[in-house]
Amino acid sequence: MNKISSMTLQRSIRFIAPLLFVLVLSQLAYAQEAPLNGFDDYVNKALRDWEVPGLAIAVIKNDQIVIAKGYGVRKLGEPTPVNERTLFAIGSSSKAFTAASIAMLVDEGKLKWDDPVTKYLPGFEVYDPYVTRELTVRDLLTHRSGLQRGDFVWYGSEYDRDEILRRTRFLKPTWSLRSTFGYQNLMFLAAGQVVAKVSGKSWDEFIKQRIFAPLAMAASNTSIKDLRPSDNVASPHAKIEEKVEVVPWRNIDNIAPAGSINSNAVDVAQWVRLQLGEGTYKSQRLFSSGVAKEMHTPQTIIRAEPPYSLFYPEAHFLNYGLGWFLSDYSGRKLVEHGGAIDGMRAQVALIPEEKIGLVILTNLHGTALPVALMYRTFDAFLGATPRDWSGELLKTFKGLEEQGKSAEKKQEADRIKGTQPTLTLEKYAGTFKNDLYGELKVNHENGKLGLRFGPAFTGSLEHWNYDTFQARFTSPVAGKAQITFSLNAQGKADTVTLNLPGFSEYPFRRVAPETAPAAAISLSEDELKKFAGKYDSKTSPVEVSVEMVGGKLKAVVPGQPVYTLVPVAVNRFSIEGAPSGFFIQFEMAESKVKSLTLIQGSGPSLTLSPKQ
Repeated sequence: MNKISSMTLQRSIRFIAPLLFVLVLSQLAYAQEAPLNGFDDYVNKALRDWEVPGLAIAVIKNDQIVIAKGYGVRKLGEPTPVNERTLFAIGSSSKAFTAASIAMLVDEGKLKWDDPVTKYLPGFEVYDPYVTRELTVRDLLTHRSGLQRGDFVWYGSEYDRDEILRRTRFLKPTWSLRSTFGYQNLMFLAAGQVVAKVSGKSWDEFIKQRIFAPLAMAASNTSIKDLRPSDNVASPHAKIEEKVEVVPWRNIDNIAPAGSINSNAVDVAQWVRLQLGEGTYKSQRLFSSGVAKEMHTPQTIIRAEPPYSLFYPEAHFLNYGLGWFLSDYSGRKLVEHGGAIDGMRAQVALIPEEKIGLVILTNLHGTALPVALMYRTFDAFLGATPRDWSGELLKTFKGLEEQGKSAEKKQEADRIKGTQPTLTLEKYAGTFKNDLYGELKVNHENGKLGLRFGPAFTGSLEHWNYDTFQARFTSPVAGKAQITFSLNAQGKADTVTLNLPGFSEYPFRRVAPETAPAAAISLSEDELKKFAGKYDSKTSPVEVSVEMVGGKLKAVVPGQPVYTLVPVAVNRFSIEGAPSGFFIQFEMAESKVKSLTLIQGSGPSLTLSPKQ
């Protein structure tokens, strides 16, 4: 979800008030009086070269928006143009918002940067007990936890924020604490949960009330659930088998503090103004200059080597602050952060000593065009000799693509032809689990194998060689991956390994099939109907709809299968198809439901109230 993570993911599996309105209009009017010489032509050519459907940009100089406009289209094949108010996902550019939220709480004396995380999240654990004890709030924001990424715990999974953090204890470290920069989305989720715990508001509410509202970022939101069809919204796109196509929006509410903000160029420009103002916006101070400097101060050294050095070709030094990448550019300090999630790529950057900043938003998966335009724009305002950054980075980017294609060709060349699976196909079918990533299901239907690893990775399995199969996922962004079955001494396929980076350490082991729970008591339809309704929580984005369908009580959770509730007591139900130990408990008051509690085995319980 940083400037290269979407590319890395894609390669790995082939695969974030009237008066105000007048003031903004006046700024935009000024913008059109001071365009970059030849910039429009340059951007339009770059869009064609990179095959990016649409782009929006805003540039801030001396606390004024000097450029704010759109290029290209919101959706390929449709004429509606992108403008400065078109909404895009900003991905990991959201991380700086989470860091600023922590900074505000530091200002208020409610926490300290170097407080242990367990002071605020007492149930939080990582793999190493020493790191659990020593990990600080600062560590959460600086990518130095020592943990590998483990992104498939959240990416396309059905786990909520609490469950993702619970599973973090099973993620094995790659480095020792604070020794190495290792990009980590899960730690920013933990930081967001610290914000929620300390403030008494969800991360989403805090961002909306403490940042969006005072900055008049009225169009911005923290979830794709808040996007409406009538909104001015860009569609995500990805290159699928050499052709750019529209892809679905990815819901990443479960990792929101690491990258779920959706916004437009004008709104993010206000955020950039706040950063350039060291915590002040229109004479209103949102956070102190002290914490502003702390966020822009190097915390973790990043080695200037690929892949990072490819996108910072002029940098002598590269570091990470608190939610920001920090480097040098043309003798000045560059503060920036990219963002990427399915079909979207963003760049937010500033050069504080020159009082200049920008935001660039695009709707193509994994493109590096925003980085190229960032350098081109800064060169123009710094008076540097014009340089074709788009052409240079495109050449680098295509080189990386060719490396990926070569790796695929080598994989195909290494494939051993003429082999057969050890077992008949139906004997590979079953449910496999591990503590970190959860459940992987292999099914056998109509003489073929299929795979389901969360809702994002569902597809068919085709034999590759021996007991290795290639998965072709239905999600256009997911692409392909290989899985290998291992047989035990009895010749049974009892283990599956996903052949993706980091997965070899977490094999999925076969579990016995679960039988549907039997009803311990019998309830009539009238008795069941009293539980029907919608339930939500002010501190969690989870919503559950309990409905009567075919004489049975069903629980509907967005993005998950429909679950049948089986009564085991008057107000208690087991969940058919859920892991053992999962129950729904209703608390009643005067024959009406007062609350619904989801009991998740040894995991944390989640209590919801009837939706008003």
